[in-house]
Amino acid sequence: MKIMQATCLLTLMALTLACGYSAKTTPPVAGAMPAISQLSPDSATAGGAAFMLTVNGSNFGTKAVVNWNGTTQSATSYVSGNQLTVMIPATMIENSGTVQVTVTNPGNPGTGIYGTGATQAETSSSVSFTIN
Repeated sequence: MKIMQATCLLTLMALTLACGYSAKTTPPVAGAMPAISQLSPDSATAGGAAFMLTVNGSNFGTKAVVNWNGTTQSATSYVSGNQLTVMIPATMIENSGTVQVTVTNPGNPGTGIYGTGATQAETSSSVSFTIN
């Protein structure tokens, strides 16, 4: 009897695997690539006060974030698909130099058991901001 049970169990396992039963996920596709056309202002004075940076461009997602020298600015505000704003604290402009500004549209993990609709995070080309 135990041999019959073991045989049935092995047969069921083999059939399950042979039918291809597994949770396959759909790989993420490229997301919308943001692009920066203008920073306003495009420069600041070293040691100056905090200021509001306006980033103009295209393809900004509602959850897009501004990156200041590679550091995500979590206080980014979405104005439209063409504009974001972020408060830059005085501590980030203490020293003169050039800072690289980018925008990242975060990825989307997708929905459903197969993860359909997943997108990759996309980051714009950098634009230079000058601290005089």
